[in-house]
Amino acid sequence: MDDLNSFIQLHAYGIPQIKPDEKRAFLGNFRERVAMAVTVRQLQDPQIYQLLQSVLERYPQYRVYLNGRMSNHLIMTYLKQAQVLNYPFTVMAQTGMRVQHDLASNDFGWVLAHPTDKIERPILI
Repeated sequence: MDDLNSFIQLHAYGIPQIKPDEKRAFLGNFRERVAMAVTVRQLQDPQIYQLLQSVLERYPQYRVYLNGRMSNHLIMTYLKQAQVLNYPFTVMAQTGMRVQHDLASNDFGWVLAHPTDKIERPILI
């Protein structure tokens, strides 16, 4: 009987996730893996581009995650930056999530994180 209940719950609610709000905020990453996170508002400042460029050059072991709900202009700007540096990146669209809200200027648009390991000393959050 427990197997039947587990089966029904799994298919009704999906696979249980650890810290889903945290992963949603940091574009699919746990906070402990995030080295740096930049909001959509901050990405609109032209001066941030050079700062991110120097961070990427200094920390090649991480991965860039871009919020796929940003404007195409912002996505392409920072996607091209990663491509020029041959830096690994992922565009996170986050479709199919149970919680949907409009993109806010204080949502993270660019996250630098290690794909598997905890960051001992974040650069900036």
